[in-house]
Amino acid sequence: MMDGSGSKGQRRREAILQLLKQQGRITITEMVERFGCSEATARRDLEQMEGTYPVIRTIGGAMYDGMSTMRELHFAEKEGLSILEKEKIAQLASTLIVEGDVIGLSGGTTNFLLAKLLKSRKGITVVTNAVNIAMELAGSPIQVVVTGGIMRHNSFELCGPLGEGMVAQLHIGKMFIGVDGISASGGISSYSEQEAQIAKALIKRSQETYAVFDHTKTNRTSLFSVASLSELKAVITDSELDGELGDQLQREQVAVYVTD
Repeated sequence: MMDGSGSKGQRRREAILQLLKQQGRITITEMVERFGCSEATARRDLEQMEGTYPVIRTIGGAMYDGMSTMRELHFAEKEGLSILEKEKIAQLASTLIVEGDVIGLSGGTTNFLLAKLLKSRKGITVVTNAVNIAMELAGSPIQVVVTGGIMRHNSFELCGPLGEGMVAQLHIGKMFIGVDGISASGGISSYSEQEAQIAKALIKRSQETYAVFDHTKTNRTSLFSVASLSELKAVITDSELDGELGDQLQREQVAVYVTD
């Protein structure tokens, strides 16, 4: 019997899933070391798991898409957010992109799913600081511009002065930005200082900025500020924004797109 099938393979995949739930991400190298399997088996496991579990394949590994990071685990338990919501947000975002557009994509699951949807489109240029998004678009008709910098391993985003220097030379039409938090007073924010810095640089070089996020990010302020609500053209999310946040977006004349 092949290692990848039957109970031994299934037990290994369940152990991989537990690990993904705990740490949010896993690399092929880590799987080979931990489970004593070959690279080919590790890749095959992730391929099988992607179809069954909330697992997204990335360059050299996979990430868990169940709001799984420790700081957000209670949201996962309460909300049970599936990849379907993020796919719907990405689908809605894709309707705002037309032939001839130069768009920017920051890192994050929703933008990764948006990149997947754009693969068959023509006449679009994508500027991204996320290595996994660039690789997802490789071989498609899309022209891809990748910013420079040092890669953050937990998000595949290129950050630092090198990337910011290159971004300063660019002209982006529509920037789609993933956020860790959005609130009336805090605007859009990020857990990572480096990601916040490169996001600011990208927004500065963009004509329009669209924040993409699911309902678990609303009315939350992360440590590092990215932009105030007044800098946004629109937000794209999966549930109605009411209360102070909704009022503030209305005051700033920021369009709100909500999935069905």
